Amino acid sequence: MSAKKRTHYRGKTLKELQKMSLDEIVELLSARQRRSLTTPEYWDHMRKKLLNDLRDAKKAHGKGKQVIVKTHLRDFIILPEFVGLTIEVYNGKEFVPVEINLDKVGDYLAEYAHPRRIVKHSAPGIGATKSSLYVPLK
Repeated sequence: MSAKKRTHYRGKTLKELQKMSLDEIVELLSARQRRSLTTPEYWDHMRKKLLNDLRDAKKAHGKGKQVIVKTHLRDFIILPEFVGLTIEVYNGKEFVPVEINLDKVGDYLAEYAHPRRIVKHSAPGIGATKSSLYVPLK
């Protein structure tokens, strides 16, 4: 079963969303994101700097340049004006590239840069258990 790609966000197309002001976009978001974006403490100088960097990257993207913005702010909410950009989000070890599309609008950046990997175990190593001492070496 394939995932269906969205063409609308809460009944609005991407072009309509990009023409809206931040206050109008906030009204469309879910309660948690709406509450975060409306509090003045959310917009500290680091988030304002990231917002300005993303807007500069969007202008450069419009001119044909590919600009990648790196950030440690995992709790930044993805806004519709950043659709088409690539943001590298720090997961605690490395920067994970996240391509922003309409499906990701309203989510946090942290949802796409997981801090833990899935552990995949293979055959036991030599000396892992008593019985593995007798596994023939390849």
